[in-house]
Amino acid sequence: MPRRLSLSLDAVIVAVTDDRPRVLTATRTAADTPGLPSGLLDADGDATLELGLRRWIATQTGLAVGYVEQLYTFGDRERQRTPDGTRHLSVAYLGLVKEAQPATGAAWIDAYDLLPWEDRRAGMPALVAELLRPALVRWAGTDAARRHRVRANFGDPRAWDPIRVLERYELLYEAGLVPEYRRDQGLAARTGAGLELAFDHRRIVATALGRLRGKLKYRPVVFELLPETFTLLALQRTVEALTGMLLHKQNFRRLVENGRFLEPTRALERPARGRPAKLFRFRKEVVRARLY
Repeated sequence: MPRRLSLSLDAVIVAVTDDRPRVLTATRTAADTPGLPSGLLDADGDATLELGLRRWIATQTGLAVGYVEQLYTFGDRERQRTPDGTRHLSVAYLGLVKEAQPATGAAWIDAYDLLPWEDRRAGMPALVAELLRPALVRWAGTDAARRHRVRANFGDPRAWDPIRVLERYELLYEAGLVPEYRRDQGLAARTGAGLELAFDHRRIVATALGRLRGKLKYRPVVFELLPETFTLLALQRTVEALTGMLLHKQNFRRLVENGRFLEPTRALERPARGRPAKLFRFRKEVVRARLY
């Protein structure tokens, strides 16, 4: 007998608050493991996938989101196991917003609590040096392919590629170093690195963060995360929060100014201490086009 199919719509909604990237989560009951805002497509009621997604976001979080883009379709055969053998497909979306208070049952979670090895702004996290890399080396043993993957993802800090977020999560999953691995294997103890999310939602978050980091190189995707006017320092810190890496101040400003995405305003930000700073905004054509 052929398997039944279900199609869910999952949302990775990202904000940056106090220089920390944040991900919106939702729970259906107090006993549930938090997960992404998500739900099944209503084949009769939802005119489009995106409208169905927005319906679930509003229902589960009480928030409305602006621009969203389709991220990826997840359809691995064994991604969710159910007694009736239904194969679960997921169309995931990425959205960028300014953080707002969600409804009861929803909460913002620090993205680096979910993926703590991804924040390199203060150098290599102790978690990597003291736990993850030694465990990965033991897991790889003498297997050449495994050893190459460990070196490529958690090797020389100078070769760190911020875009390889999904590859690092999947490596840690295969090595049994995240709690979802033990859960999916039916093992009782759920220990491992980072906060657990329901289903494969942490894998979806890793996919979204990698996509977002990649786009920062050629698109002003931070548009939705900033107020209408902002300082170059605020822009730099927002980019650093998303990439998990510190940027050279002068090189960053030269890159931004050459990119012609911004225009200065006549206003200044006057902090309680220090010198006033120029306020900038995205150019009108960038705002209209929403270049994602």
